[in-house]
Amino acid sequence: MIPLRTNVKKISFPWVNWCIILANCYVFYLEYLLSDIQLQHLVNHWAVIPVHLFSNIRTYGYTLFTATFLHAGWLHIGSNMLFLHIFGGNVEDSLGHFKYLFFYLLVGALANGTQAFLSAHSSLPLIGASGAIAGVLGCYFFFYPYARVMTLIPIFFFITIREIPAFFFLGLWFILQTINGTLTLSSQVISKQNMGGIAWWAHASGFVSGMILAPALGKRKGKFS
Repeated sequence: MIPLRTNVKKISFPWVNWCIILANCYVFYLEYLLSDIQLQHLVNHWAVIPVHLFSNIRTYGYTLFTATFLHAGWLHIGSNMLFLHIFGGNVEDSLGHFKYLFFYLLVGALANGTQAFLSAHSSLPLIGASGAIAGVLGCYFFFYPYARVMTLIPIFFFITIREIPAFFFLGLWFILQTINGTLTLSSQVISKQNMGGIAWWAHASGFVSGMILAPALGKRKGKFS
């Protein structure tokens, strides 16, 4: 399912959300300009590498934040920025501009930290804004559960567009992340190997962190609460 827009009107211009989107796009542009060797050096220095992080958290702790601005490809950054654009503005309305920035960075670090903890001996880098954006989705789930999300739904060879309640769209998204995270973690335990790919537990933990922090940082308001 691909979100297209929500029916919640923004109270103020979400300039912090747009700055975050532009920062991610700019960093991705810089990645695109680098050679393979330079890109590898960039990832090694700024991504979360669990085995390095837990060998010296004081030295590598900053990567919990910086990794959220790195992406692996066009689909990775495109899907992340789409979700951030659709849901981030309303969350910024609910929290306020500066609280939203603090919230975004915090849930991103918590999500990356959770994923790294569950693969503490891995040398595979963790990158992407997905964990932070999952926190935004969790916060949106708290503030606007009855909002409607215009959604593009591919069904085999057909595509349809429907309005779906936010609690259903985001609830299903969270369930899928949790199921996939559990399956991936089980595979790691059975095979005794660290597996790359999507950081499912960063998504799930980010979502839960967003829901927990939402009432502490803002209040529900409007007819969608």
